[in-house]
Amino acid sequence: SLTMFMSGLIANFEYDLKKIIALSTLSQLGLMMSVLALGEMMLSFFHLLMHALFKALLFMCAGCVIHNLNNCQDIRFMGSLVNFMPLTSSFFNICNLSLCGLPFLSGFYSKDLILEFMSMNYINLYIYLIFYLSTGLTVMYSVRLLYYTMMGEYNGMNFMSLSDSGDKMMKSMSGLIIAVIFGGGVMSWLIFPTPYFICLPMMMKLMVILVILMGVNLGYMMTSISFHDLSKTLKFYNFSFFLSSMFNLNYLTTFGTVFYFLKFGEKLNHSIDQGWFEYYGSQHIFYSIKNMSVFMQNLFFNNMKMFLTLFILWICFILF
Repeated sequence: SLTMFMSGLIANFEYDLKKIIALSTLSQLGLMMSVLALGEMMLSFFHLLMHALFKALLFMCAGCVIHNLNNCQDIRFMGSLVNFMPLTSSFFNICNLSLCGLPFLSGFYSKDLILEFMSMNYINLYIYLIFYLSTGLTVMYSVRLLYYTMMGEYNGMNFMSLSDSGDKMMKSMSGLIIAVIFGGGVMSWLIFPTPYFICLPMMMKLMVILVILMGVNLGYMMTSISFHDLSKTLKFYNFSFFLSSMFNLNYLTTFGTVFYFLKFGEKLNHSIDQGWFEYYGSQHIFYSIKNMSVFMQNLFFNNMKMFLTLFILWICFILF
């Protein structure tokens, strides 16, 4: 459950389109594992199927957008894509709304059922808060993503012609969008022939809708956050940096498990492999064999001179 909360929180501070979708996937996987921990295997499997429907289409739409923007993944360089890629943008928006749990889309049937089932159980306040906060954070980063990509002015770095993808891609996406819209109800009838009995007070029944509306409001407020000289949000810059770095998990994992080992390997390679081992190993053997070969070559090429020199020295030794 903490993975679900942490991924949703970090996605609100990301500007990389692929990272936002990847963190969204991680958040939904955390939700599935949390439901599995509550003992509902079929409910977790149902959410897995629903999530696979709209997330597959979401990745396809994101790939089309990145390809059309000349491999640009920063959502700050997007904007007003609905005017250039209307069909892809429509599919993208529907998938995002399904991810938020908008009523009667595929994501609603699994997510609403999970939250209502969780609300019926006798569990502590921490689980309630984590589940509902994670749902609100999902809506927040989805609204923020829609604002940056679909609204406002086009902020792209290039002025290439943007358009929807080819026929093959659009046919695949059209088939998936039908599954995203109608697949939730059909799959719920197939997987659960006997529906879940949900008995909750009116306030608890409306809690999911209230969380979605609150997430929409907070997500729109997140879009107005900017860091410039006169911005009051600079007071929270360090805190936002801490949140966007996965609670410093990036640096702990990078420096703790990668950087220092790579640094040690570099020193080992420089001092040992390219240093002492190289000097006293291959190079030393090479120079020794080379010097011996040169000596033997000189010996064989100058054997007559050496014989005469030794003969003269021997004569001198005998005479004197």
